[in-house]
Amino acid sequence: MRHMALYDMMETVRNTNQWLGATARTMASYPGLALIPHPGIRWMAAWGEVTERAFERMIAKPDWGIDSVTGDDGRDHVVQPEVILEKPFGDLVHFDVAGRDEQPRKILLVAPMSGHYATLLRSTVKSLIPNCEVYVTDWHNARDIPVSAGKFDIEDYTLYLVDFLRELGPDTHVIAVCQPAPLTLAATAYLAAEDPDAQPRTLTLIGGPIDPDAAPTDVTDFGARVTMGQLEESMCQRVGFKYQGVGRRVYPGLLQLSSFMAMNADTHAQAFYDQIFRVASGEASDHDKHNKFYDEYLAVMDMPAEFYLSTVERIFKNCEIAKNAFTVEGKHVDIGKITNVAVKTVEGANDDISAPGQCVAALDLLTGLPNEMKASHLEPGAGHYGIFAGGKWRNNIRPLVLDFIDANSEESRTAKPKAKRQRGEADKTVVNLKQ
Repeated sequence: MRHMALYDMMETVRNTNQWLGATARTMASYPGLALIPHPGIRWMAAWGEVTERAFERMIAKPDWGIDSVTGDDGRDHVVQPEVILEKPFGDLVHFDVAGRDEQPRKILLVAPMSGHYATLLRSTVKSLIPNCEVYVTDWHNARDIPVSAGKFDIEDYTLYLVDFLRELGPDTHVIAVCQPAPLTLAATAYLAAEDPDAQPRTLTLIGGPIDPDAAPTDVTDFGARVTMGQLEESMCQRVGFKYQGVGRRVYPGLLQLSSFMAMNADTHAQAFYDQIFRVASGEASDHDKHNKFYDEYLAVMDMPAEFYLSTVERIFKNCEIAKNAFTVEGKHVDIGKITNVAVKTVEGANDDISAPGQCVAALDLLTGLPNEMKASHLEPGAGHYGIFAGGKWRNNIRPLVLDFIDANSEESRTAKPKAKRQRGEADKTVVNLKQ
């Protein structure tokens, strides 16, 4: 009950601040006060508007906001997210583009389960939809999952990815962003041993902690110096009575958000001060740069406690993926079993969360994969967010990833042996002519 009380206390603080913001905005907007030309009233209304919006967004799941896409035919086609495979802790979602022929590239975006919703990859999805069939792993907020659904740790996460890949079939190209990179690599290795025909064609790992010890950061240092007992006691709470997951142990999104914001408290404080000033002076809008960023950044979700704890212990502390010692349901997942899935790693030179060296370590683990099927890219000047969103992703990284996918597609693979046979026959002809 103590941990449940702490969860409810955080929700009470959030709810109270949302109410205070709404009250201040409503009171300052009272028509009678317009007779008093005092700037403090405008500031009160602006503070209320910004505060209410910020604390309201913390419990709301953002919408994908992808209504249409322009096709090669020059027409706008309606985009509709549809659930392909529904499971208790996450769904496989396809972005169906109405009235368009099916695209040859089938891409599965594996979204992080690290405190934010899959909509964090909205711009990534937008950039791929025009010429790809895009699927994404849409993880659920643990607070809304009844205890009867059972546990969900990194082994369950890996098996979810296995099920999603089996559903999509072998002509799938997987892009794993950040946190799921090591588990996506493990899921591919699991299929290599258990169901080779269900393996994807290519696997692109973007900024993931394959080997956290390869390049220490503040994140890895924190995981190293804090014991599992301390994490379980200080970071995990039970969902309160307000939600369907009442009693489930979680790592609360609000707690994680407070940690994120504390790391750059001055920057966030200045951003909100500036936004209040813009609202008071009439320069802000509903979808301005501040609101677009913080509507997504503040929207957090609870993680199952067992997933959070097993991630810290097995991925960061014990480095099971880096040591090729990961197991699923007692079975060793040997990454060396991957022999025909092309793998590319992408890192950002300025990434302070998953530093350069952590992700490219995956290539050394792929002992059974030919070197010509391995690739890596280090993007100069890119931070963690920039390697999957923003200008560096759109202009530099995305074209490289799509070229890698095309070079290792089924058509390309079948064309290579044919080209080799043709060259061999030509060589024989030359020899016969010489004779």
